[in-house]
Order: sequence, then structure tokens, then C-alpha cells
Amino acid sequence: MIKLVADGMKENVVALAAHGKVSHEDYERVVIPAVEEKIRMHTKVRLFFHLGEDFAGYTAEALWDDTKIGIRHLTAFEKIAVVTNVEWIKNAVRVCGFFVPGPVKIFPNKELPAAVAWVND
Repeated sequence: MIKLVADGMKENVVALAAHGKVSHEDYERVVIPAVEEKIRMHTKVRLFFHLGEDFAGYTAEALWDDTKIGIRHLTAFEKIAVVTNVEWIKNAVRVCGFFVPGPVKIFPNKELPAAVAWVND
């Protein structure tokens, strides 16, 4: 499940928190509308994505949705912060982050406040 996070975030930040298993429906109901709305409002947006301790993975469709939204809006992301302790997510972000024009930074869960400060700065 993915939820929007607003506490402590600037207006141009799409802030998401993943809990349990992330599905295609999460992207359809939460992620895609949130990203597209922020882009309509701000043109350039920042992404904050927290995959908490209870994160249990993605469905195959959700991984594809994540890839599609990243490609579709690649130049709209000014800055991306990913907060996770999951090694395969960190590795995927490192590889994909190479193609993002803005800075991409990975934070461990224990540095959640630093991630919030960085994405808002």
C-alpha cells in the first residue's frame, strides 16, 4: 500500500510512503494522480519515497507502473529522495538514478528526518 505524506513537505514535493506490498492499484489510485497533479501545478517537482520497515515488495505490475511513470515524467523530477533499508531497492535506485537529470539520494530509514530536510532544501 502507498499513502501520500504531507507533514513537513513543501508544496512541490510528491511525498509517498510504502507499507506492505505495493500494487498496481496503488499506482492507479495514489501515485500517478499525485505525480501528475503536482506536475500540472509546478512543472518541476521533487519526489520523496519512504519504504518503511514493513515494506514487503512490489507486484510485477507495480514495478512496471513505476518504470512507466519514471520514463514518462523523467525531466519533471528536480530531486528524488528514497528512504529504505532494502538492498535491492537501493541498487535499483542507484542504477535508475543515473538516468535522472536531477540529484537522487538514498537514505537509510534511521535518517528519515535528514531525507525530509534534503528533499525540501
